[in-house]
Amino acid sequence: MAKRFGWLLGAVALVLIGLLVACGSYYNASSDGLLIVGSQGSGLLETFAFTLNSGSIYAVSNNPNDTSNDVCVLNGVPSSIVVDPAGAYAYTIINANSLCDTDPTKPSTTGILAFKINSDGTTTQVGSQVPFLPSAGMAVFPGTMVMDPSGKFLFVADRATNPYGGGPQVSGAISVFLIGSGGSITEVSGSPYVPTVQSTIPQAIIDIVGVAPTPTVFPAIGLNGVQQAVCSDVGNNPPTLEYLYAVDGLGNQVFEFAVNTTTGVLTNPSTASYEPAFPTDPTPAGVAVDPCNRFVYVSDSITNKVSAYAMCNGTVTSPPQPCMNAATPGALIPVPLSPFSLPGSTNGAGPLVVDPYGNYVYVLGTLSSTINPLKIAPISGALAPVNPATVATGFGPVSIVIRSDDSWLFVANHGTPGVGGNTVSQYAVTPESGALSSQPPIQTDNYPWGVAVK
Repeated sequence: MAKRFGWLLGAVALVLIGLLVACGSYYNASSDGLLIVGSQGSGLLETFAFTLNSGSIYAVSNNPNDTSNDVCVLNGVPSSIVVDPAGAYAYTIINANSLCDTDPTKPSTTGILAFKINSDGTTTQVGSQVPFLPSAGMAVFPGTMVMDPSGKFLFVADRATNPYGGGPQVSGAISVFLIGSGGSITEVSGSPYVPTVQSTIPQAIIDIVGVAPTPTVFPAIGLNGVQQAVCSDVGNNPPTLEYLYAVDGLGNQVFEFAVNTTTGVLTNPSTASYEPAFPTDPTPAGVAVDPCNRFVYVSDSITNKVSAYAMCNGTVTSPPQPCMNAATPGALIPVPLSPFSLPGSTNGAGPLVVDPYGNYVYVLGTLSSTINPLKIAPISGALAPVNPATVATGFGPVSIVIRSDDSWLFVANHGTPGVGGNTVSQYAVTPESGALSSQPPIQTDNYPWGVAVK
């Protein structure tokens, strides 16, 4: 009888352990990273834990095996996702979807949702969805979203509606949200901000395809106590001024705004009556800022090049050349030999990131399903391929993120299931060389889009 009772207790213990594992309680924040992926097919967020030393990954919440038949869980379609520097909260854009309008009392609307990242790796929604304020009386169409390095603001690139006619035309803009306590957000006064400069290219409206703020904090000490960013040198104080660069995909230009570091309000950075605009190669698609406050990089999707600019901001990290004659703080001066061609058969240059220590740029080829790692010359900002110069992704890459310690990089592949889509590509980063080592792809729920990492 005692033996039978002991066997029963053992069985119960195994069941309890199984339930704990199924609930994702095996995530360990001290030794694991956390990947957050938005599924547009099921309309939800998934989380995956991965070991920092080996990259071994496992589902924590909303396992794709369990949720593949779900739809409209968040009453809309999640897209861009960001995580705050402390890893405490995640934010995602939710786009309205008429297929989710099954309950007239809960219509599907566009806005931003905040989620608390729990200690077990799960996420819990915080508060209600925050809507976007209209632009010129019309609803905005949000694209990519970024957070400034200090974790105070969310900047959203609002796309143009009907840029080629065929209906009401609304120009692209920049929506700005102030992050408060407990993960709360509030859209700032005057948002959304519509650029007033027009390029020489005839265009009815502006299409903001990407935004990138400058840093107000510098990178911390690198892996294993090694300083891997020039701006980590003792005595280098981070900038007190902040700028935002917004890329116009129709006018082939980059706009510059000054950011009020207290309120988030965007203004003209100079005494001019308009915000400065700087030309790019045809059809820019993404923008990224060097975390050492030196350079801005813009991907050009038609020419498959990267335009590089020095930020002439007068700070200790401002490049001496070609900024000698820059008259306006924050002004962009093209780097010599820019734009830089991407190696291999890269096609559809799109989203790009700069590594956390300002040494490398990683550019997605959205049509070629590739990544190009490029080395940043620390003085000039020029770009050069690293080895390997081209790395494969899954089918249809749409977003890219790199962990803040420069150890792991992830790409969401939105393409056709069964042929490389419905996955996240994972890569181990070698900080000294910028090289990427492919890991087995991560199976996700249907049509992943946004991806963020803690």
